[in-house]
Amino acid sequence: MLNILIVDDEELFRVMLAEMVRREGHQAHTASNGNEALRAVAQQPPDLIITDILMPEKDGIELIAELAKRGNRIPIIAISGGRRTISSEFNLESATLMGVRATLPKPFTREALRRAIADALAP
Repeated sequence: MLNILIVDDEELFRVMLAEMVRREGHQAHTASNGNEALRAVAQQPPDLIITDILMPEKDGIELIAELAKRGNRIPIIAISGGRRTISSEFNLESATLMGVRATLPKPFTREALRRAIADALAP
């Protein structure tokens, strides 16, 4: 059983993703932005982080950069649905360049989530 931190500013999506993670047999904790995620990581480092890219306050790219700066090696899955002017592909490619282990475009299936978790944890 993994301890997974889910970071997304959309409450409904965050709740749904946490339930998907629990149904896979893992513990799920949530944060609504990068700042909350950094506090959660400081209190209890998770085994895996699933973060949205576009969020207010501190977005996913800033979160990824801050964790790297701190020398943190927690595997990260980046997720994104994009916005009108920025595609999800651009967001996820940016996250990949920053060292995330797996990416998922929104929306995604439970099977795609399962594969991304396995990919993120692979050595």
